[in-house]
Amino acid sequence: MSRPNAITLIAGGILAAAVGTAILGNVFTPHLVTDQALLSRLKPPAFMGGSAEFPLGTDRIGRDMVARLVAGLQMSLSVALAGTLIGAIFGTFVGFLAAHFRGLPEEILMMFVDFQASLPFILIALTLLAFFGNSMVLFVILMGMFGWETYARLARGVVLSARAQPYARAVEALGAGPGRLYLRHILPNVASALIVQVTLTFPQIILLETSLSFLGLGIQPPNTSLGQILGDGRDYLSTAWWISVWPGLLIFLITLSMSLLGDALRDRLDPMLKTRTT
Repeated sequence: MSRPNAITLIAGGILAAAVGTAILGNVFTPHLVTDQALLSRLKPPAFMGGSAEFPLGTDRIGRDMVARLVAGLQMSLSVALAGTLIGAIFGTFVGFLAAHFRGLPEEILMMFVDFQASLPFILIALTLLAFFGNSMVLFVILMGMFGWETYARLARGVVLSARAQPYARAVEALGAGPGRLYLRHILPNVASALIVQVTLTFPQIILLETSLSFLGLGIQPPNTSLGQILGDGRDYLSTAWWISVWPGLLIFLITLSMSLLGDALRDRLDPMLKTRTT
């Protein structure tokens, strides 16, 4: 087994630091995210001559950028994780159903998958948010709707391939029911492909969440996310660039690191790639 290269290690370190900051950041932040200091509004970072009390500067109403970034990181990662898990579970379930019920049920399910894949998801999101209004539950469910059709197609393909293997036929010949066959035998053998897809979908959901929050259609005050902070600073790019640059840099590093780790995991777990390199 080959060792991970330096880029993969750096990407893993960045993600570990981001997750650690989201979990423990509140312990070390000098201010609460809701604290306001109007006399210290738009203070630059400490390395630009600002106060050491606000290491990364303050926003338009004097809130500490460190505290806001920690809170935004917590929200963005939580929403992206919840959305990724919802989409992965639902899409995998649909894929397993399509692989099990062949014929007309499979055609109907895959038609539904194709319909979802043919529509621009951003338009679906904007329509639902405009029609139903915004709430945290609806927004998380909306994030879970993104990319589920990819899991469905992937799960259907790998399950059909796994069912053709001798071990699956032997388990069926021994009288195992569909639940035992899929959960105990097929799912563990196809899990690696699904895990790789999770690592590739996660950064896309972060970008979707931050894009909608940037437009004011995602996370709403008093909650905050990286996209919302980025949107708050767009009117101050020439005078207080740090309001938008810090969350933008975090979004860039997290999505890039997750994509790199997903590629590395795919190279390590994909049997077709292993065959080509041996």
